[in-house]
Amino acid sequence: MDLLLDVLSWISLLGGGFFCIVGGLGVLRLPDFYSRLHASGVIDTLGAGLILFGLLLQAESFDVGIRLVLIFFFLLFTVPTATHALAKSALHSGFEPELDDDGGDPSNS
Repeated sequence: MDLLLDVLSWISLLGGGFFCIVGGLGVLRLPDFYSRLHASGVIDTLGAGLILFGLLLQAESFDVGIRLVLIFFFLLFTVPTATHALAKSALHSGFEPELDDDGGDPSNS
């Protein structure tokens, strides 16, 4: 049973690390602020969730497990709220998203 928990934990930890790296690359490579904000918000939430799940499988006590679950729920609510606030603030201050030449309508491509 310990071997199964270790394997699941490492798969989760490596998957979470992979998603965090992909999110970081998305922040560097995507063209505008709103796309970068989306990459950092969604992908890093998934990556952090997988890392916390992997750590939860390795937790030795109930107290540590409860703290990890609380951290997960804190991230689950704060990251989307923060990205929404940043996007709304940027749009309110006049920072427009970059659109395609056809006005951003995907049916014209």
